Amino acid sequence: MTDSLHVSVRTGKRRRRSGSVAFRTAATAVLLGCGLLSASVAAAQAPPPSLTGSGFEIDTDANLVVDDPNSPDDWDSVAEIRVPDNAIGNDDTSFGQGAKEDTAVPSVVDGGIPPNKSDLRFFGVYQEGASTTGFLNMFWSRVQEPTGTTNMDFEFNQSETVSANGVTPVRTAGDVLITYDLSQGGTRPVISIRTWTGSAWGPATNLTTPPVRAAASINTSAIADADSDGLGALDPRTFGEAQISLAAVLGGNGTTCKSFASAYLKSRASDSFTSALKDFIPPQSVDISNCGSVQINKTDDQDEELDGAEFTLYKDNAPLNGTRGAEDTITTFKCTTVNGTCTIDDVPQGEYWVHETVVPSGHDPAPDQHVTVVANETQTLNFSDPRQMGAIRVTKVRKHAASGPGDHAHEGITFTLSNGATATTDANGQACFNNLPFGSYTVTEGDHAGYADNAPKNVTVDTKANCNDNPYNGETVSFRNTPLTDLTLTATPQVTGATQSTFACNGKTATNVTPTSATFPNLPPGTYTCTVVIDP
Repeated sequence: MTDSLHVSVRTGKRRRRSGSVAFRTAATAVLLGCGLLSASVAAAQAPPPSLTGSGFEIDTDANLVVDDPNSPDDWDSVAEIRVPDNAIGNDDTSFGQGAKEDTAVPSVVDGGIPPNKSDLRFFGVYQEGASTTGFLNMFWSRVQEPTGTTNMDFEFNQSETVSANGVTPVRTAGDVLITYDLSQGGTRPVISIRTWTGSAWGPATNLTTPPVRAAASINTSAIADADSDGLGALDPRTFGEAQISLAAVLGGNGTTCKSFASAYLKSRASDSFTSALKDFIPPQSVDISNCGSVQINKTDDQDEELDGAEFTLYKDNAPLNGTRGAEDTITTFKCTTVNGTCTIDDVPQGEYWVHETVVPSGHDPAPDQHVTVVANETQTLNFSDPRQMGAIRVTKVRKHAASGPGDHAHEGITFTLSNGATATTDANGQACFNNLPFGSYTVTEGDHAGYADNAPKNVTVDTKANCNDNPYNGETVSFRNTPLTDLTLTATPQVTGATQSTFACNGKTATNVTPTSATFPNLPPGTYTCTVVIDP
C-alpha cells in the first residue's frame, strides 16, 4: 500500500471527486526514468512514468483519471489542493514591471495575458506519503497553448506572511521552486528544483536525470469535460502533471524537519530562468511536511493533572519496538507539562520512544511509550504517574520498674491517624501505617490506663517508603509513657473523732479527702514532700 496522505487545506475549497474513468493508449509523453526506490514498494504500483513506490498515475498522456487497473489513484480519486486563477482574460492579474524569479517581492498588475503566453486556469498539489518514501504530485492547466515554450514554476514557501505586494508570501531561506520546462511541441518536460538562499534562487538541480527523482508529462490528447474532474474540457497541451520525490523537496535524510505552508503557480516568458514572470495563480495555504507532533497528557493515578513533567524523545533504532534499549538514541525533542499537557512540535516522522526524563516530586515515573510520528498529524499519548506512598512507624515505650531500669516496649496500645487508620503496637512496641499519600498527618495515642497522656503528634510524609522495607527509611514518631502512682496519706486518731488532720503534697490536689486521709492521684515518678497537720 502507498503511504497515507499528508496534505491538508487550511483555507480554500477542496475539489470534488469525479466518477468517470477513461482508458488512454496514447504514448507520446516521456518515461522519465526508473524513479526513486521506496523503502517499502507499494503493493499497487502505478505504471511508468510514475516513480517507483508510487500508486499515483503520472500518465504518458497526461490526464486526470485512472487508466491502469493496478493504479490506486489519479487526480479524480484524491482530494488534492486545487486552486483556480482569480480571473482569465482581460480581468486577470499578473506579475509586471519586469519582475523575475529572483525578485523577492514581484509587482502585481492588472491586465490580460497575451495569447503567445500561458494564461493559467488551475493548479493542484497532492502529497502522497511522507519523508523519503513519499511523493509530491502537482498539476497545472491553462487556457491555450502558447506559441513558445512552456515554463511553469511552482513556489513552495515556509511562511504564510504576506509580502509588501499584498499577495505573495515573504520568502524564507530554504523555500523551494520547482520548475516545469517544456520546449515548443515537446513531450519531455524537465523538472528542476531550486532553493531560496535568502536573497536569490540557488542553482537548479535537474531531477529528471539520474538519480531520477521526478516524472512529468503533458496532455497530447484533448481531455473531454466528462473526464476533466471538474476542470472543464481541455485542449491538447493545456494540462501538465509532475511527480517529485518528497526527499528531493523536503531535503535531508528524514532527520531534519521541513514544512511548507503556502504554494502558488506562475509562468515565465521563456525557458531562460531570468526571463520575466507573467501570469500567476494566487498562493494557497498548504501543509506539506515530513514532520508531525506528539501531544502528551499527564495525570497521576487519581486523574489529577501534573505539571513539571519533562518528556524526551528517543529515536527508535533497529530492532524496532520491544523496549527502549542502548541502541536507541536521545534527541533534542522534549517538552514540559503545564496544566497537565505539553506538545513536542516539528518532529521528523519516524519511530520514537517517549521517556519521562523529569518526574514530578512525589511520583513514580510512567513507563516509556512507543510512538510513530506521521507527517502533519498529532499523536496523543496519555501518561499516568503513580503517586509515591509513604509510611509512618510509631514506637511506643514505657517505664516499668519490675522489668528493670530504662524504657521498655509497650505492647497493645492503639494509635489513630488523622485519616482514620488505626494500628496497634506489637511486642516490640511498634505500629506502622502503610500506603500513605504524601502530606501531613496527626498521630493520636489511644487508651493506656495507668500512664500519663501524650499529646497528639504531627508527622509530614514526604519520603517513599513501605512498612516492610528493610532497612526502613520512612517517617518515624515516638511516644514515651510514664507510669502514674496514687499516693494516699492516712492519720488515724487513737480515739475515734478525737483529731482531724489536713494533708498537703507539693501543691498537688487531693481527692477522697476525709478528716483522717487524702489521696493524691496520678503522680509521675519523682520526690514529693508532704505535710500532715493533726488538729486536736
